[in-house]
Amino acid sequence: MKSKQKIYFYDNGIRNAVIGDFSLIETRQDAGHLFENFVISECIKSNAYKSNNVSSYFWRTTTRQEIDYLEVDGGEITAVEIKWNPKRKASLPESFSTAYPNTEYKLINRDNIEDFLIFR
Repeated sequence: MKSKQKIYFYDNGIRNAVIGDFSLIETRQDAGHLFENFVISECIKSNAYKSNNVSSYFWRTTTRQEIDYLEVDGGEITAVEIKWNPKRKASLPESFSTAYPNTEYKLINRDNIEDFLIFR
């Protein structure tokens, strides 16, 4: 079994420089990854700015079920699935919802990102 880690950049400009791609997001093959990185980095920045004492995680099983972003604040867990395409459907993996039944779940896409970031 191999373990892959995800690496997020605090600044998407640095990410773009590393991969050498500064084209518009609408034309990019990695738009979903770029959007995911943006959302997660903004969540982390927001928590730091507000001095929120939350822990952030990425969750994936050996069967490749995953949750893009988790925030744990005391005993409260918020699971966030991030999709660039607003038509993409997503739900909590059954194994996660069974293990953590009281989790708040949010699906974030380019149509609702502003509300998510402003009202969190």
